[in-house]
Amino acid sequence: MKLAAVTLENFRGYAQRTRIEIDDLTAFIGKNDAGKSTILEALEIFFNDGKPERGDACVYAAGTSIRIGCAFTSLPSELVLDASARTTLAAEYLLNGKGELEIIKEWDCSGKTPKESVFAVAEHPTNADASDLLTLKNSDLKTRIKKLGIAESTVKLAVNGSMRQAIREFCQPLTLQSTQIPLDKEDAKKVWDALKPQLPMYALFRSDRPSHDGDDEVQSPLKFAITQALKEMADDLKKIEDAVRQRAENVANRTLEKLNEMDSRLARELKPFFKTDPKWDVFKFGLVGDNDIPINKRGSGVRRLILLNFFRAEAERRRTEKGALSVIYAIEEPETSQHPDNQRLLVQALKELAVDENTQVLVTSHTPGLAGLLPSDSLRYVRKQADGTATVSHCNADDLAAIANELGVLPDRRVQVLVFVEGTNDIEFLERVSALLKPEIADVVDFTTDNRVALVPLGGGSLKQWVAKHYLKNLSLPEVHIYDRDDDTPPKYQPECDAVNARGDGSWAVITGKRELENYLHADAISDGMNGIAITFTDACDVPLIVAKAVHESSGSLKPWENVLADPKELSDKISRAKKRLNRDAAAKMTPLRLAHSDALGEVSSWLRSIHAMLA
Repeated sequence: MKLAAVTLENFRGYAQRTRIEIDDLTAFIGKNDAGKSTILEALEIFFNDGKPERGDACVYAAGTSIRIGCAFTSLPSELVLDASARTTLAAEYLLNGKGELEIIKEWDCSGKTPKESVFAVAEHPTNADASDLLTLKNSDLKTRIKKLGIAESTVKLAVNGSMRQAIREFCQPLTLQSTQIPLDKEDAKKVWDALKPQLPMYALFRSDRPSHDGDDEVQSPLKFAITQALKEMADDLKKIEDAVRQRAENVANRTLEKLNEMDSRLARELKPFFKTDPKWDVFKFGLVGDNDIPINKRGSGVRRLILLNFFRAEAERRRTEKGALSVIYAIEEPETSQHPDNQRLLVQALKELAVDENTQVLVTSHTPGLAGLLPSDSLRYVRKQADGTATVSHCNADDLAAIANELGVLPDRRVQVLVFVEGTNDIEFLERVSALLKPEIADVVDFTTDNRVALVPLGGGSLKQWVAKHYLKNLSLPEVHIYDRDDDTPPKYQPECDAVNARGDGSWAVITGKRELENYLHADAISDGMNGIAITFTDACDVPLIVAKAVHESSGSLKPWENVLADPKELSDKISRAKKRLNRDAAAKMTPLRLAHSDALGEVSSWLRSIHAMLA
């Protein structure tokens, strides 16, 4: 499952119901005490069975009930709710109006200890005989079948799902309405029990940790790695548990047999059982540095570097392992105590983590250094209103301007040339290719080190790039525009290119000779960067689509590619991930020799030379 949104109501600064959209990479930006950490801590409560305190109820609201909800997409295709019978969330009318699984946890804080209730918010039947089916036991469903006069020969009476389906079909047409379905009462508990193992794992790394190697600052990554390993090895651990249980029961039964020989009455009164289930989270790790110096004796920056490199290692592991668990990493102020170079490494690691299909990354920040590096479409602006309550907005141009001014994100005045491309994937490609060419070709620009050039995506980009575009637009700087040819005839951006080339101010524009920048990658670089994915393609092929298909078919998924093609949302997600990996992982495996082979006409190097020639 993937987290699509979190909703907060009457929780700390969030008085009214607030829905916050979540992407693969989501960054909550705002001043201190605006309400950023509240979002991450609410998710910690939701996913890890925490409990809010009475003082967590919003002081600006009249009610006493705290509500924390999560909406999910990428849902399981099937669920087992009754014995071995399979069903779907859609068939059980458990999806909301957006097609999401929306779970709400509610706590009544009027008493000393808040009491939890769990609901699913769904478009559910309101018909008198079909509205309560999920809560009915097998005997109650049989009674309902008889009451409605449904022929029992047409229904599997041992399977609750079969009876629910028969009743709903009898009650057609169904009237659907957004309804709160209790999942902690009666037989509906089976639904929640089936859903809980499907939820993503959630790891929160706080910024204000103790300074000891046995405490969370160091232990959290290791503890979470242990939790992941235990969950991935659940089947093996179950076999061990069953074997130990069987052996212990054999010993107990043999003991009772001997006891029976001495006193049969007493033996009949005894039976073996396990008092508690085994617990496997008993592993403890510590870290020492050079000369066995404990980590807690080192500076806070070093300790945070451990966390940074945990994420770098996780990004690499999750790229190479199939079937990785769904995980949400939430990091408060990851830039704390870090040099700007390490902040850049951290942002890159987080972006790489977020590309993985089963991984999402949430961060908070109020510093301009990190905020300036984050993709602008990932930003959520958190601010406190005049009445003390918090609001969250998905950033538009006005919000970006407010963030830039509030945090002090300023443009780099050393910029001499603006290079416009279509999106952030194009920036990844050009940065990696320019960096690999620079050592061998002195007169090409290296976008990763040359501050005289600003790469500006027309869609999305980072806050830093947006700031450059916004603040420098009136400085009359020469511009370079590089656009994909795609498969349009004439190319989509031909009029814009013609207009730029006609300016006469030193600006110029070009349309790629190949379909798009991914076509300039070498097939061997794609294979090396993407775990052996082998494809063949021409200059006109849709490379991201071909790679998306190859990745899907190599993943072991039972879903045919034709079914993916029929689902526009899923297809778009897979192509988007393929583009990100191509421009990051495959581009990183390019060499000057490979580029010379895949770009025989030297288009890319000619662009980079021309840009370099524009710099003073």
